[in-house]
Amino acid sequence: MKMDIFLREIEAADLHAITAWRADREVVDALVGNFRHVNGDIDRRWYDAYLASRANNVRLAICLRETGQCVGVVYLLNIHWVNRSGEFGIQIGDAAARGRGIGEAATRLMLQHAFADLNLRRVQLTVLADNARAIRLYERIGFRHEGVQREAIFKCGRYVDLLMMATLASTKD
Repeated sequence: MKMDIFLREIEAADLHAITAWRADREVVDALVGNFRHVNGDIDRRWYDAYLASRANNVRLAICLRETGQCVGVVYLLNIHWVNRSGEFGIQIGDAAARGRGIGEAATRLMLQHAFADLNLRRVQLTVLADNARAIRLYERIGFRHEGVQREAIFKCGRYVDLLMMATLASTKD
């Protein structure tokens, strides 16, 4: 099922939603990052730092075409132009948007941007080993397992393994 979404660069107006998602434990618990209380001032500084680092980072809002509503974000970070690689990340922050194929559509659009527009060769990611839903999505799209970082992240009172996965431009249609 193709979702009718589009990607655009994040804007200052998106910060209210992004801050709320970063304060939502259910959202953060599924991600690699640790939960931290974040306020609007911190996120404004985070956004300013992003603007200063755009040459090596792409942060896009995932928006519903019908309404323009931002329901999540998708990132390519730490782009290395010599190695032609970057690190992928995604967050579907709006609870109503989860489980509808939006994450898959956004991931496919970001990979298309990475390979066709930015001329990257490799996109890598890390995912919590117990996030079976995300792992299935990444496998379906063409990411391959490359390794495990054992007990690398402290989440919800316990240490969790991180899976390292990557996909290459040469494996895309």
